[in-house]
Amino acid sequence: MSVRDEERLGGDPSDLELVHAGRSGDDSALGELVKRHHAAAYRVAVSLVNEDDVAQDVVQDAFIKAFRALGGFRGDASFRTWLLTITANEARGALRRSSRRKETALEDAGPVQSEAMGPAQAAVVSQEAGRARAMLERLPEKQRLSVSLRIEEGLSFKEIGEVIGSSEGAARVNYFHGIRRLRELME
Repeated sequence: MSVRDEERLGGDPSDLELVHAGRSGDDSALGELVKRHHAAAYRVAVSLVNEDDVAQDVVQDAFIKAFRALGGFRGDASFRTWLLTITANEARGALRRSSRRKETALEDAGPVQSEAMGPAQAAVVSQEAGRARAMLERLPEKQRLSVSLRIEEGLSFKEIGEVIGSSEGAARVNYFHGIRRLRELME
């Protein structure tokens, strides 16, 4: 049964079912995996490279690499965890390739202003979001990833450990040290 057939029957296929369908050449299954996990992969990439354009390239490369290696996906971890691990590795590679070269954009548009917020409120939200990002960037990589993956993606410590290449306990320690450091920075 194809992914489209399952959707017609009203069932959402699991990631594992989509992986199996994708291995069989079902492009709609691969598209559904992208739709489900693109935002999470982007957040991991941008938390490491801190640049929107580079993060977008990293995510694209991560999906390409994942889909090419789909035959090797064993299912020991969830597809999401596997993909986020690939994304983190791609982001680290992008950082190595760029030698952490910093470029300044001519214009920094910032977040899109919501119609529900007035200009003053939008300015405060933008300022606080920028402050939070700046504090998060000051954390060591594993702490930054642990905090981001736990808060933004809701991953378990076991899954975080798989993404950052450490044990579940080390992921937990990195998260708590990161949170503690963020609290210190906020004071």
